[in-house]
Amino acid sequence: MAKPGGHRVFWISAAIIVALVAIGAAFPEQFGGAAEAALSSTIHVFGWFYLFSVFGFVIFLFGLALSKYGKIRLGPQDSTPSYSFFSWVSMLLAAGFGVGLVFYGMAEPMMHYMEPPFGDREPETEAAARYAIQYSYFNWGVHQWAAFSVVGLIIAYFQFRKGQAGLVSSVLSSMTAKYPNARRYAPALDIFAVVATVMGVATSLGLGTLQVNGGLNAVFGIPENTLWQFIILSCMFVAYMASTWSGLDKGIKRLSNLNLALCLGLMAYVLFTGPTLAILETITLGIGDYLQNMIGMSLRISPFSDNSWIGDWTVFYWAWVIAWSPFVGTFVARVSRGRTIREYVFGVLIMPPLLACLWIGVFGGAALHMELGSDAGLAAATQDNITVALFEMFDLMPFSTVLSSVTMLLIFIFLVTSADSASYIVSQMTDNGSINPPLYKRISWGVLIAAICLTLIASGGLTGLQSAAVLSALPFTFILYLMVVVLVQELRTDRKAMLTALYRRHGDTPVGADPFEAESLGEDDRYRRAPSVINRRINH
Repeated sequence: MAKPGGHRVFWISAAIIVALVAIGAAFPEQFGGAAEAALSSTIHVFGWFYLFSVFGFVIFLFGLALSKYGKIRLGPQDSTPSYSFFSWVSMLLAAGFGVGLVFYGMAEPMMHYMEPPFGDREPETEAAARYAIQYSYFNWGVHQWAAFSVVGLIIAYFQFRKGQAGLVSSVLSSMTAKYPNARRYAPALDIFAVVATVMGVATSLGLGTLQVNGGLNAVFGIPENTLWQFIILSCMFVAYMASTWSGLDKGIKRLSNLNLALCLGLMAYVLFTGPTLAILETITLGIGDYLQNMIGMSLRISPFSDNSWIGDWTVFYWAWVIAWSPFVGTFVARVSRGRTIREYVFGVLIMPPLLACLWIGVFGGAALHMELGSDAGLAAATQDNITVALFEMFDLMPFSTVLSSVTMLLIFIFLVTSADSASYIVSQMTDNGSINPPLYKRISWGVLIAAICLTLIASGGLTGLQSAAVLSALPFTFILYLMVVVLVQELRTDRKAMLTALYRRHGDTPVGADPFEAESLGEDDRYRRAPSVINRRINH
């Protein structure tokens, strides 16, 4: 049974979201204009702060993975991962990238090709094409997953190793415990996370619905209007409610596996039926450019000239992923139980970005090659309507109708898994961090997310709500810093406590020992091998 605090978070979050949606639907232009103006000002003033923060998270995560704490498991030290590696990566992709990668995988390189970052290259040239791939890799690479990874790691550590609720407020409880008056405001952190998550998911679901409608229009001539968007959204609603009913291990896991299989199949088809050699060379060159220029791109800003490009792309992306991190991070934590910190960091920060770069390299590389080689009209198509740009490229390839149909199915399933994951995680947030929140809450949030999406599509308020969601990134960045500080303190305390336990158990001080490895040994092994073996495992 949920504690009273969970009910309070549930009702207050729902009330705030309904109020925001009502304002956005009643006054879409005014609400959208105000939200976009506030977001633009925030990005202009704090763009440098987002760049430093995300770069700092990347350094922190890799440093932690390679440190003496890398062998700590997100759970008891003798636990094993809850999901296979394939299913784990599949669910990471479904929650983290969703439809965005399909939406921008071909279109973003084409947009950078037409308007090169920082104006560094001549538009629509080979140099612009190379630069477009480099910055697309950067925007969808390691940095985009840094905020997700930090939140997921911290929540997983406290939830599965320390036995606390999987909530932002629980992570900070040791800090707020010193200030009794602050504890009463702890649920506000969870309410904040719920509101940002629901607004972000609703806008993503709405944008995905528009892309499916655009694809149906391009392939089958179905009109792009509110009626068809309602039909598409209704089908999604039925699908993700069925998935929600099935639970995490059946619904989301199976759909995520299907997603990854479809992604790999589509990439393989485009690779081998398109300009194969050009695509492989594009991927190779893009990865080289990305790795060579990663630090420079991470902190590049234009203090002596216009910052509009960095604000519209990289800084906006970083703000979006920080705002999205309570949802994706909590979901990543839920499916990462039993993995070591080292395995977690390298898995989360390498596998999804690698697949994103492969996707962009295949689809973006093929599109750029077609555009440079024969002026295929893909640049103009992207400018005219980004939702149908990918389908325009498919028209230039064999079995275009089949390709477009599979892609729309992929988008559909991505949207279903995103909505299902969101309803699960928001239910967890509003049920005191329960690993298995009640079905009625999952269904309630699923209904509310669909209703928000439909209302905003019909009223034209999607952009305003998206801007409002991204605005939440600024305060949450400071919360992330506090969470990192608490994690480091707990890791030190954890290691010290285990070293003390080893000392008491074996009668001498295992200086430099790896207590996390020793904890996972059987009881007989501990007495037989320690301290001689443990003392040799120096982990400075």
